Amino acid sequence: MPPNITATTGDKPGKSGRKKGRKARLIVLVLVLALIAGVAYGAYWSISTVRASFPQTTGSIALDGLSGPVDVKRDSYGIPQIYASSDEDLFMAQGYVQAQDRFYEMDVRRHMTAGRLSEMFGKSQVKNDEFLRTLGWDRVAQQEYDTKLSASTKKYLRAYAKGVNAYLQGKDGKDISLEYAALGFTNDYKPEKWTPVDSVSWLKAMAWDLRGNMQDEIDRALMTSRLGPKQIADLYPDYPYSRNKAIVQEGQYNDLTKAFEQNGSSSTSGTSTSGTSTGGTSTSGISTSGSTGVSASTASSALQSQLSGLYKVLDGVPAAVGVNGQGIGSNSWVVSGDHTITGHPLLANDPHLSASLPSVWYQMGLHCRTVSSKCQYDVTGYTFAGMPGVVIGHNQNIAWGMTNSGVDVTDLYLEKLAGDGYLYDGTVKPFKTRTETIKVADGASKKIIVRQTADGMPLLSDRDDELVKVGRKATVDTAAPDRGDGYGVALRWTALDPGTSMDAVFAMDKASNWSAFRSAAALFDVPSQNLVYADKDNIGYTLPGKIPTRAKKDDGSIPAPGWDSSYKWTGFIPKKALPYEYNPRRGYIVTANQAVVDPDKYPYTLTTDWGYGTRSQRITDLIESKIKDGGKVSTDDMRQMQLDNSSEIAKLLVPKLLKIDISDKNVREAQQLLEGWDYTQDADSAAAAYFNAVWRNILKLAFGNKLPKELRVKGQCLWVDPVNTTGPADATNKVRECGQRDADQAQPDGGDRWFEVVRNLMNDPKSDWWTTPKSLTRPGAQNNRDDLFKRALIDARWELTAKLGKDIDTWSWGRLHRLFLKNQTLGTDGPGFLQYILNRGPWKLSGGEATVNATGWNAAGGYGVVWVPSMRMVVNLDDLDKSKWINLTGASGHAFSAHYTDQTGKWADGELLDWNFSDRAVDKNTSDTLVLKP
Repeated sequence: MPPNITATTGDKPGKSGRKKGRKARLIVLVLVLALIAGVAYGAYWSISTVRASFPQTTGSIALDGLSGPVDVKRDSYGIPQIYASSDEDLFMAQGYVQAQDRFYEMDVRRHMTAGRLSEMFGKSQVKNDEFLRTLGWDRVAQQEYDTKLSASTKKYLRAYAKGVNAYLQGKDGKDISLEYAALGFTNDYKPEKWTPVDSVSWLKAMAWDLRGNMQDEIDRALMTSRLGPKQIADLYPDYPYSRNKAIVQEGQYNDLTKAFEQNGSSSTSGTSTSGTSTGGTSTSGISTSGSTGVSASTASSALQSQLSGLYKVLDGVPAAVGVNGQGIGSNSWVVSGDHTITGHPLLANDPHLSASLPSVWYQMGLHCRTVSSKCQYDVTGYTFAGMPGVVIGHNQNIAWGMTNSGVDVTDLYLEKLAGDGYLYDGTVKPFKTRTETIKVADGASKKIIVRQTADGMPLLSDRDDELVKVGRKATVDTAAPDRGDGYGVALRWTALDPGTSMDAVFAMDKASNWSAFRSAAALFDVPSQNLVYADKDNIGYTLPGKIPTRAKKDDGSIPAPGWDSSYKWTGFIPKKALPYEYNPRRGYIVTANQAVVDPDKYPYTLTTDWGYGTRSQRITDLIESKIKDGGKVSTDDMRQMQLDNSSEIAKLLVPKLLKIDISDKNVREAQQLLEGWDYTQDADSAAAAYFNAVWRNILKLAFGNKLPKELRVKGQCLWVDPVNTTGPADATNKVRECGQRDADQAQPDGGDRWFEVVRNLMNDPKSDWWTTPKSLTRPGAQNNRDDLFKRALIDARWELTAKLGKDIDTWSWGRLHRLFLKNQTLGTDGPGFLQYILNRGPWKLSGGEATVNATGWNAAGGYGVVWVPSMRMVVNLDDLDKSKWINLTGASGHAFSAHYTDQTGKWADGELLDWNFSDRAVDKNTSDTLVLKP
């Protein structure tokens, strides 16, 4: 029987109804104007349509399935705190409340994870669905639910689904969300019931966006068409361990000496870096010199074209929480009580993810009225709409934060196709196949065949007809198998194996100490995350995750030959051997996507593609400067550190730039902005605007114009020498090549890898990178470093003149560096009218790429904000009610709710909200109370 829902008392909008009503009346004016302008949608929409989906937040509602009453208390920002007397009631209420605020978002997410977007949005999403069906996230999630998850986790997932379905019962689309009303014009789509597997699948989408170095694998292979091994090594330099410290410095490993002895000979030593692995004797088997595995000719034909096509497929897949795997960072650090004003730890976290509307995070508290075996949770923090539990936050005893570890859990394999199978150690093996039917809202269904290798690797290249054609025509030599039926690209990824990450969420939520937290974290197999920890007296760090080991000749940095079994994964790092740190003598732990551990001190390779530690070292320096001579850190100090805008690359470059002799008075005027600049990228800073324009132009002149078209910005065209792998280039026979990559994904993106590239070249003013052929650069930039810098200073001046005006007194970084928040479906691809009413912005932001206040932008594509601190929090372990938090947008996914973007302005200004936890604090700040009754 479906749940029975009965509204009994209370006004639907609650105390904030007047404010919501004003917003609704404003939209009526917009709708009337749209109608006058002839927009067909306008005739349908009205106040009732806009407000129909607003949640009831006061009074009471009867829900069939509850065992007792549940209180839902919302503060003035609409953030809910739920109080129940049993675990099942708690999670059923969580499902109901999240559906009230965010069901449309939840529905889109589950269609994405299941490869069913075409059912909602029509034929434009068929290609995405084909790729997502090939990955099979929902199939793996079903296997997890059936075979891996604990009985209690499945019970909670069922309770959560019951709550979501209780909300859906008896509602039409327009009663659920404004977007459904819009979809109704072209689609008779009706939301389905929620299932437990819908929640589990979301973790697969999260893992996909946080999957590690797959994009770097593709980019390095694509570079071989125009760059040699030494040049590629220049662009992927070694991690600077001596300058930017690893996370674990005083850490512990389970019997480390024994691990070295037992595993040093069978797993990659950990000393290989991405810079060295792309040399002439590549360890990965897709050699850039032809010495092993697949030769240069194969890489530049079969692999080049395959990976270029694969990138296009990947780029089309909607990002769940990140920027399609790129540019994703995060900060989290913890300071022990020895260095805080209160004498107890402070913990900060701000994950850097794609800017989305609504925010990917949902704030809430889950409270058992009495914590007991029947009701075990008293936890608050950030979770995902569509998933029970809390992902990041604190309970009554401990706090934790997460950053992406970046460990390498994906590998691409070039597969030699042979008839209906593939070559493996000289034998043709048959593919495992399955048929998938994609239903399309505005057209006929489409069937696809998904092929997998015997060990479950999906053939990604099947999802693009051009990739198949290219594979059949690929040129090979004696170092690789004969062409035959061509080549394909397959994916090995830990998240395609059923796991226990959902168990980990519930276990962390109720952990009471370090030992329990570590045990809970061990269940978090994908995505592998850096976890920082604090309780009232202790701090810690642990790295969980299912992390593969590889043969010595394969470090996972570029695609490997699938026909050779010696390139298979050899196993997984034992969980007891993963790095951790507990109460280090220095009194703090910083994680910001830097290297986890110095490879000389650890027997396993975690990845060859760390972030380069710019943010982590800056945070470390800020902490050290605060605690030196006995100084103490406060909650507000932690907040101020999160807002640090200092540019590390500016500190390196500006002294050099100021020495460049400039004769043009207008350019000299701009150059003078850098004199006395403190290197902080505040929104109102003209110097920050000019420096970042100079940095962008340096990257373009020195590197961007030399990269292959597959990495450059779409539409950026150059006349280049044709590829010639057998002799010198023919300078008389230029070809025109245009970039193929979206602006926010192109290279050089200007992140801290590029900081390190430029740092390494600064003392070599006549490096080939500074001396550029005239055909690829601007006049005067081709001779040496200083000439190139001079050209960049000139070009930046006139670029900003065009964008901001000739008067430099009107320039500011915020005018260039703007954040637009877009609804991730109809707000990006819907009619202009819908985009207008669903989207918000712009906001002029401080910060920048690789700063602690990481408002990321892509230097190849422009200055607009691409990714952001998606939330910020500081937990005070002395008094949890003195903790602070904020979200990027607001609690609600309803476009004209008062809580749609009510936190964004404060977020942009660097403010934090009070984070109420105790019963007393919650009651004091409650605006609306809804009682859910059996």
